[in-house]
Amino acid sequence: MNVQAAAAPRALIPAPLLILTAAVLWGLLGILGKQAQAAGIAPLEVAFWRAALAGGLYALHAAVIRAPLPRGRDLLVTAAFGVAGVSVFYGSYQLAVRAGGASLASVLLYTAPAFVALIGWAAWRERLGRREALAIGGTLGGIGLISLGGGQGVTVSPAALGLGLTAGFTYSLYYIYGRAFFDRYAPPALLAVALPVGAACLLPFVTFSAKTTPAWGSLIALSFFSTYLAYLAYSAGLRRLNATRASVIASLEPVVAAGLAALLFAERPAPLALLGAALVIGAALLLSLQPAEKHPPVE
Repeated sequence: MNVQAAAAPRALIPAPLLILTAAVLWGLLGILGKQAQAAGIAPLEVAFWRAALAGGLYALHAAVIRAPLPRGRDLLVTAAFGVAGVSVFYGSYQLAVRAGGASLASVLLYTAPAFVALIGWAAWRERLGRREALAIGGTLGGIGLISLGGGQGVTVSPAALGLGLTAGFTYSLYYIYGRAFFDRYAPPALLAVALPVGAACLLPFVTFSAKTTPAWGSLIALSFFSTYLAYLAYSAGLRRLNATRASVIASLEPVVAAGLAALLFAERPAPLALLGAALVIGAALLLSLQPAEKHPPVE
């Protein structure tokens, strides 16, 4: 299959619309996960099927475009990323949805850029300037307001905050890993390794349950639309749109998640929590809008 020919139809779609599509699909992550959990599937089983099904799609994609898989040390690093960036990330996110609600989990995910700044400072002595300090302070202040705010259908507990922040931290590893590998390998080839490794590491903690047709529908939608297709839309849009504009559009993700959570599950954060969410998202934008930075490539 010719890769350029395959990309041609996507070029007919405006790049901002592709980024917006990705943001909406990522905004469905908590909604679809909560639906699957409501159908009787445990959070870690939801995370397992997301990694396993999407991993199979990425493997097929990599095979079709004949993208070489990482080897040697790169393979080991990618497998390690699969443990932290897939097993822990996917698992903690679904557990955060159960503990605190879809809207809270989505907002806490946007602490990732602050974690990136801190990791860069601790690991590589990257300078923490005024912008970074302001963003980290805004993130911490936002978390504090969220913890005090609560709201209808939103459970703000130590478990919900801890799991949400764990998801945000492990999501930040996509920045770190992507910086080293996404220019050297086709991302589908990397994810064709990382996601199956992540699924395999989740497997010992999964108790499988009988599933209804709607439950399978939620799992498949979570894997295909909110994981595989969302990445394809975002990466296609990013090729024709600068990272700054892409980050602004993609920041609609938690807004979509909160709106749908309010509509479908009656989750309504209190005004103080909404102010905290605005601070977290604003801090993420402040860091993401730097010309040298890019939004995480995939959730």
